[in-house]
Amino acid sequence: MTTSRAWFLTGTDTEIGKTFTTCALLHAARRQGLTALGMKPVAAGAEWLNGEWVNEDAARLRAAGSFDPGLAAINPYCLQQPVAPHIAAAVEGVDLDPARIVAGFEALRARAEVVIVEGVGGFRVPLGPDWDSADLARALGLPVILVVGMRLGCINHALLTAEAIAARGLTLAGWIANRVDPAMLRFEENREALEARLEAPLLGTLPHVADGDPAAAADALTLPA
Repeated sequence: MTTSRAWFLTGTDTEIGKTFTTCALLHAARRQGLTALGMKPVAAGAEWLNGEWVNEDAARLRAAGSFDPGLAAINPYCLQQPVAPHIAAAVEGVDLDPARIVAGFEALRARAEVVIVEGVGGFRVPLGPDWDSADLARALGLPVILVVGMRLGCINHALLTAEAIAARGLTLAGWIANRVDPAMLRFEENREALEARLEAPLLGTLPHVADGDPAAAADALTLPA
């Protein structure tokens, strides 16, 4: 079975809820009767559990999928140190190979109807001396879902990210407003400003939740058309 629906999910920064959003989208797809898997090609920060290095984000994607393809399939590059991935890779002597990631994605794509590939940090995080996560998105050739961490400065970050996506010939399939700062002033006005300026549909708004359940948040989101 070959999927016809796959996206690259990125964010306006790190720690703005990409993994939570990816898991919620996977649950949304499953509620439509679709088999869905998440992929975290590169993750930095792991602990040794049951004989393998496990990244928390990758483990969450594993739990949210329709079935378990194995941690190595979901997260082919698991770096131990919780630092920028190109730094962790250099310290650990790991060569992050885009071809291996693309092959891993295609393998998942052959097994599920929906695959969501979660990037690392923001859209332009270095993955090596001469390539970054934007290059990875282009290598995968996927439309992009942008998670906007709703806080002061998010309009600028979102618009710059959208420009970077377009500059690489990629389609912004939609964006999600995630209220990471519950005390943000003029939240509605900021969201309206983004709706007026981003040339992509708003796929949903996630309220601020501490340790929330992504399955419960699925109802707040829709998959891109």
